[in-house]
Amino acid sequence: MSNVKDWTFNHDLATAATWTPGLREIFEYRDLGIKQATRGDYVVHLIRHNGNKAKDEVQQWHVHDCTFQMVFVMNGWATFEYAGHGQRTIRKGDCINQIPGIPHREIACSEDFEVLEIVSPANFKTRIVEAPPAEAAAAE
Repeated sequence: MSNVKDWTFNHDLATAATWTPGLREIFEYRDLGIKQATRGDYVVHLIRHNGNKAKDEVQQWHVHDCTFQMVFVMNGWATFEYAGHGQRTIRKGDCINQIPGIPHREIACSEDFEVLEIVSPANFKTRIVEAPPAEAAAAE
């Protein structure tokens, strides 16, 4: 198979899980080892609310510089606003394919909110952006 990448086998044990701070101050993250196993092609992590009520930059309009981002809700709910798609509330069992570069922001989430997120590439950047024109006019 000539298309095989130089990835490594990975088995991430729940019994050895480590939760760490990450992009969001209100969340903690569990890296599932895919970033290292795929040599940075993907990152897969669990994200859960940590009880912190602080506001952070991700509640502003922002974009992720990535080629793929999927979010699957494991528990709880969150409401996001997406440019061109309005507000969307995602709940346990829901899945979002967040198209590359779509401006979005979080409105609110439950204290038991937990998601599985897959992003490519692993070392993506997050940038704060201006509110999309329609949303900016509606907010005034």
